[in-house]
Formats: sequence, structure tokens, C-alpha cells
Amino acid sequence: MGDTPRLRLALCQVNPTVGAIAANQALVARGIAAAREAGAELVLFGELALSGYPPEDLLYKEHFLRDCRAALERLASDTDGIVAIVGFPERADRVYNAAAVLSGGCIAGIYRKIHLPNYGVFDERRYFAPGVSAGVIELDGRRIGLTVCEDIWLPGSPCSDLARAGAGLIVNISASPYHAGKGLQREVDVVGARVSETAIPYAFCALVGGQDELVFDGHSFVLDRDGTLLARAAQFSEEMLICDVELAALQQEEAGEGAAVELLARVELPAPSAPPARGTPRIAPLLEPREAEIYAALECGLGDYVRKNGFRHVVLGLSGGIDSALVAAIATDALGADQVTAAVMPSAFSSPETQNDARSLAASLGADVLELEIDPLMADYAALLAAAFAGREPDITEENLQARIRGNLLMALSNKFGWLVLTTGNKSEMSVGYSTLYGDSAGGFAVIKDVEKTLVYALARWRNRSEVLIPLSILERPPSAELRHGQRDQDSLPPYEVLDTILRGYVEQNAGRDALTAVGLPEDAVDLVIGLVDRAEYKRRQAPPGIKLTELAFGRDRRMPITNGYRG
Repeated sequence: MGDTPRLRLALCQVNPTVGAIAANQALVARGIAAAREAGAELVLFGELALSGYPPEDLLYKEHFLRDCRAALERLASDTDGIVAIVGFPERADRVYNAAAVLSGGCIAGIYRKIHLPNYGVFDERRYFAPGVSAGVIELDGRRIGLTVCEDIWLPGSPCSDLARAGAGLIVNISASPYHAGKGLQREVDVVGARVSETAIPYAFCALVGGQDELVFDGHSFVLDRDGTLLARAAQFSEEMLICDVELAALQQEEAGEGAAVELLARVELPAPSAPPARGTPRIAPLLEPREAEIYAALECGLGDYVRKNGFRHVVLGLSGGIDSALVAAIATDALGADQVTAAVMPSAFSSPETQNDARSLAASLGADVLELEIDPLMADYAALLAAAFAGREPDITEENLQARIRGNLLMALSNKFGWLVLTTGNKSEMSVGYSTLYGDSAGGFAVIKDVEKTLVYALARWRNRSEVLIPLSILERPPSAELRHGQRDQDSLPPYEVLDTILRGYVEQNAGRDALTAVGLPEDAVDLVIGLVDRAEYKRRQAPPGIKLTELAFGRDRRMPITNGYRG
């Protein structure tokens, strides 16, 4: 059989921006040059790296598809002495989610993604036609199978076809949106399972970075034919991962005849003047505990949303409560304190303790503070509405006016200075409508939109692990919106431990009333929460985008009718 075939592989974990074709081309070109310098024979880039993922209805623009193809052709001219696999949207008879094989100054072949996901945040069947056959390239006689993201998530074709066709390595370029724990799930439960089925090494190359509500966590890796982890890139940061891979050496008769596999390209690279020295591949540690990974995802998502949309500064209302405290900490960690302004906007119902905590936190963070007293504005509103409201007692109307005054002030700062307003509502509150339209829900980006209240506390405690940044009194004080005297969240909601358990079942697992009460949840609390969730859909439709962290987040994941007569 001779020597076992080997391959020097580079996985370029890059952070493209959707639609920024020229910038993405430059990003890929730098990766190709760096991989060549490192002695790599094959370099991988993520799914749709050239266009960014997901390009959505940009794919209906013929000129966008032409521009992507032109950028791909320019990249091909940079591929002397190396093979690059680059994801791009291909316009042929139809539009395909494709992986281009670039080498020798040309586009040597194109593989088309077979399995198109159409669940959760995905709607690829809206845009793409599926490929019809698996694809391999021959690189100096070594067979390498190509796949794109979803192609490896299920057993069978195309991975089984590639194994029968004699592939010694299967590579996968991916844009797999993050939710908590997904990186290890991909590594062990998905790619590890394909290795077990085929006894072939796999290389998984992912995108990284934030794109609107989605975060891509990177976590590119290589598994040997027995499932051993050979190399792993960091989570939530760009990296080029170099790995020398020993390919599976299959006998000719084992390759099988008639497998549904297309030979996409046959490439011969010039022999190097000297073989590159083998190094020890990097295995980046995973972020632990769970709170560390989620916090990093929030930083990544916020930082990229701000930078990619051209903002230089953010502003938020800092109330002295746990939610705004956590958002302020994330913002300063992601952007730097010099890019964060905290507005402290007390009313007559704001306690001295919460206001002092807000100022203390801002000082600890190093963020600029604006003091905006809203009592005079409240008095003006009351005088203006006195005749219209004559004979009626104060109620939630006056409570919401406070939130809307604050929202107007934050939006005024945004308009005047070009700042992005960060909203501070969490998933528990958004689920049950515990927010004010055009008030505390007004803004440009909802950082903790998919973070339930109990997790808010856990993240805050984790952030305090080495220094008490968030005052302990914020963590210990019963949560309150402070819109009336003596108000507490639990006056109108179940305890957050109970509420979050009900919400996980009803919202994320689609469990009905009977299933929820069958596991011991209080019937009155279940009925209350289901009613609140269903009635608040119109509010969630008007909420700003926020970072997806769970398997089912509000927005692209969960699409419920506003006008809806079904309960339970």
C-alpha cells in the first residue's frame, strides 16, 4: 500500500459581513495567502463566506449574484500552488448554495449543497435548489469529499456515498448559527457520529461572528478516523487552524462502483522545495462554564452588530436593576467603556438605593453617565391630560408614560449623536409582555432578548467572579419595574423560577397546558402565563432584533399569528 497519504490542511475561520462582497473577498484572499505561507495544500472557508450568511432576499438580485461570481473569479487568480474551497451563491440554471474549488488560477469545480434546512432560522428552500450528487476532488491522487453544513447532520448520503467512492477525508464548510452548547453538539454528536459511520477523518470549517440576531461561534475542528480530536479553533474569534491529517487509505475495491458521486476536479500541485515541518496542532479549550460561553456569544453578537452597522457608540437606560446592569457590563466588555453612555432617568418611584446602584455600576464600568430627571416631564404630561382623564384614577397608563418618556429621551440622544440604543428587556419579560411599547422596548438592539430572567442572574454572578462589578445589592434586591410605589415583579407574575420553567415548556418545547400541569407546575400559574404569552405576540413583533441563544428564540425561530383564537 505504500506510505499512508497525508495532507496539510488550513481551516480559515473568518467573520464575513453579509453583502460586503469586496471586503469578504479581501478576507478570503488574506486567508489563502496565509495558508500558502504555512505550507497548506488545501484551505477551507465557511459556507457562503463570499456573500456572508444568510444573504436572504439579496439572493433575488441578479446583480448581487453576478458580483459574487466576479469576486470568486478574482479570488481564483490567487490560488497558484494551493487549493481553496470557498462558499458562495452560484447562479446557474437555478441558484445553489455552493462550494467552489479554486486552484491554478481558475475555478476548477463547484459542489452544490444537497440538504437544504428549512426549520428554525433556516429557509434555504426559499432561495436555493438542492444539489443532486456528492462531490470529490482528487488532490495529487488523494480523494477528498466535499460537503456543506447540513449535508453532514444526518446519516447516509452524501457522506456514505463519499465513503464508498474512496474519499480519504471529508471536509465540511459551514455557517451553523449558535445556541448554547451547540459547538460541542456538532463536534461530538454530529461529526463524531459521521466518523463512526464511515471511519474517515472529517474537517469542519465554520464561520464566526455576529449577523443581526444570529451568532456564529466558529469552533472549527478536525477529527481523526477513530474520532480523536486532532485540532480545534477558538470559539467566537477569527483564526486560521493548521492541521496535518492522515487520510484514510481505502483499497480500490472498497471505493465501490456506481456511487452517486461526481469527480469535481483533479488537481496536481507542484512539489514543495522542502516539506513543511510538522507542528503540534492547536486544540483550543472550550469556554466553561456554560455562562462563560453564553456571555462570549453576547459580546460577539453585540460587538459585530455595532461595528458592522457603522455605529461608534451605544446608549442605554441604567435603572439600578439586574437587566440593565448586565447589558451595561456586556456593552463595556464588547465595545470599551469609552463607547458606552448610561442614562440615569429617575422618577418619583425610583428608590434612592436603585439610583445609587446605577451610578456605582457606571463608575465601576467607566461608562459616561447622563442624569435626566423625568419628574418635570411627568408633571407636564399629567397637566396636559388632566381634562381628558378627569374622573379616572391613575393606573397602568401613568406607569407606561414613565417608560415612554424614558424611551423618547434615549431616542433623542440616538438621533442627536448617532448612538445605538440598547434595550434591556429579557426573554421572560418579552414572553409575557412585561414591557412597554415605545418605552423600555424602544431601541435598536435587544442584547438579552433571548436570556431568561434566571439566566440573567447567573450571568451577572459569573461576571462578578473575579471582581464585584455589579453591586451585590442589585443581585439581592427583589426585581421591580419601579413604576409605582412598592411595586414588585411577583405582584403580577409567578416567581421567576416557576415562570421560566413554564416558558421553556410552552415557548421552546411547544408543550400545552395538560403537559405542563402534568409535571407538577401550578395550574393557576400555567393558565396565567399561557394567556400572557399569547396576548403579547403583537408586542414581540415590534421589538428590535436581539441575539439568539436558545434553540427557539422569538423572531425567526418562532412565528405565531397575532390574531389567534387558539389557547393552550
